[in-house]
Amino acid sequence: MKMMRMINLVRGSVMKIHGLSRASRCLAAEGGVRGLSSSSGPRVCIVGGGPAGFYTAQQLLKARQDAAVDVYERLPVPFGLVRFGVAPDHPEVKNVINTFTQTAQHERCSFHGNVNVGKDVTIDELRQAYHAVVLSYGAEGNRSMGIPGEDLPGVFSAKDFVGWYNGLPSNKELRPDLSCETAVILGQGNVALDVARILLAPVEMLKETDITQNALKALAGSKVRRVLIVGRRGPLQIACTIKELREMVNLPNSRADMLPADFEGIAEALKDLPRPRKRLTELMMKAAKEGGDDKAEKCWGFRFFRSPVEVIAGADGKRATGIRLALNKLEGSGESARAEVTGQMEDVDCGLIISSIGYKSIPIDPAVPFDPRRAIVPNEMGRVQDTAGLYCSGWVKRGPTGVIATTMNDSFDTARVLIQDMEAGKLDLSVNKPGAQAITALLQTRGVRTVLFSQWEKINAEEEKRGKFLGKPREKLLDVDEMLKIAWS
Repeated sequence: MKMMRMINLVRGSVMKIHGLSRASRCLAAEGGVRGLSSSSGPRVCIVGGGPAGFYTAQQLLKARQDAAVDVYERLPVPFGLVRFGVAPDHPEVKNVINTFTQTAQHERCSFHGNVNVGKDVTIDELRQAYHAVVLSYGAEGNRSMGIPGEDLPGVFSAKDFVGWYNGLPSNKELRPDLSCETAVILGQGNVALDVARILLAPVEMLKETDITQNALKALAGSKVRRVLIVGRRGPLQIACTIKELREMVNLPNSRADMLPADFEGIAEALKDLPRPRKRLTELMMKAAKEGGDDKAEKCWGFRFFRSPVEVIAGADGKRATGIRLALNKLEGSGESARAEVTGQMEDVDCGLIISSIGYKSIPIDPAVPFDPRRAIVPNEMGRVQDTAGLYCSGWVKRGPTGVIATTMNDSFDTARVLIQDMEAGKLDLSVNKPGAQAITALLQTRGVRTVLFSQWEKINAEEEKRGKFLGKPREKLLDVDEMLKIAWS
């Protein structure tokens, strides 16, 4: 019985490989597809066209002069969180797109957008067509708060809210109600501060950015005047960086509104802090003490030592009108301090609640090991556990932490490990692999048409043209069908 199972398994594998080869030959007979990288050296497939994917590709191309790299992306457009996550008023951070563009235009690299790996093509099929596959698809899930009422209208994840103002197609219908006076953001990292700043920034400041016109119109009519940024621990554990805090402090027509009790004992602890943490805390204390312009129409403030317990619904039970917070005390000190509940509660009236407690990677294919507790692909230095030839980089490798530079270093590390495995003979490079030629042919048989980088450039040109008309860098297309129509025109 066991022997029969093994024979069937081998037979299935041979048929799949034969199918890929046949698809590849058919495509070659038709003259191939423009944008397919050609090389007789190692072929590497990268799943995900965001920072992790492009940084991994960049390092591989640099380290191996004979390597061909194909990047597959679910959307028709590249760049992932640089396009859809970076705040619109941070254009300097988006300059890294120039580097990614150079990588995508490299003669040994090709971009294939509009390919949903795990659905349109399986990881096993990619592994048959390539010497190595790197998972770099990021974290598109949301961490749940796990409290009653979090699904009520008026409650959003920061990921979705950011996607709304940054033009992520899946968030175009979000329509947040900004008719309330107070908004509460749960979490105190850089994303939380980005959201607070966008909610309170003068519309004139945002008009010249690449924020979507939908969001700009909604923000122009916003009644939000007060934003509270809530964290379960204290000022010494806050997760944001000094740059984002300074932007809040300097925000026009806004003042800081803090609780003096939250800062008790902090001045005495300053001398023992590392320099970056010390500078951040000093700026926070200065903002808390000075407050800002009393004539300012808007205010923002941190609320420390508080954890969400329940979203409070209005009398009709149909939408959020407040949030119940548990008051905490800290056990321990420094970065490792833990928040312990005291039993006291506090209710805050608010009509908008944004949960910024982190993104979360999700599994895309049952053939790939996945750790649901840590929400990552289990790996050792980027080598996927118990799966030869499969690697990972970026957030799906380490979790959704750090800035773009963190992802760069992490992705370079994975690329170096992959190269080491090639040179140590752990990957069989003696076998010719068909790469994108076979996968593109396979996708064609399934009715999936890819978007090449040159076709993305048509979308890019259209967005810049629409933006120029509005006096901004670009106006992003929000509809995938419209993107595809322009790309294939």
